[in-house]
Amino acid sequence: MTQPEPIEFEGIVNAGLGEGARFTAIDWVGAALRRATGFDPWPGTLNLRLDETAQRAWQRAQHLYPGIVIDPAPGFCPARCHLLWLAGRVRAAAVVPEVDGYPADKLEIVAPVALREALGLRDGNRVRVRVAALGSTTVS
Repeated sequence: MTQPEPIEFEGIVNAGLGEGARFTAIDWVGAALRRATGFDPWPGTLNLRLDETAQRAWQRAQHLYPGIVIDPAPGFCPARCHLLWLAGRVRAAAVVPEVDGYPADKLEIVAPVALREALGLRDGNRVRVRVAALGSTTVS
């Protein structure tokens, strides 16, 4: 059986709430992301907004590539982690909390580097996202 083609779309860099750095600094979160992605996540996330076209592509990617389930510590919600490439050169992962009402136009990305600096990104810049198969599993 052949794998589906990678799915590509663009997101628009925007400021987050600053919660990504606190969240990725939690011991169990960092350890789970390391197991899921194979890299030590840089403290924080890159936040992307998705237009309608990108939202459809992202929904298709999540359907085709279910990602890795991250089981939470007590008091936290589960999340899915999807490996991807940013700007064709930085390996990263989208982390999607499994909560009702999570915005369909929001993508939070972790990487082993500070993405804004590594890619020279500022709010309003567009960045290419490429999602490909990685299988499906669960980590805790």
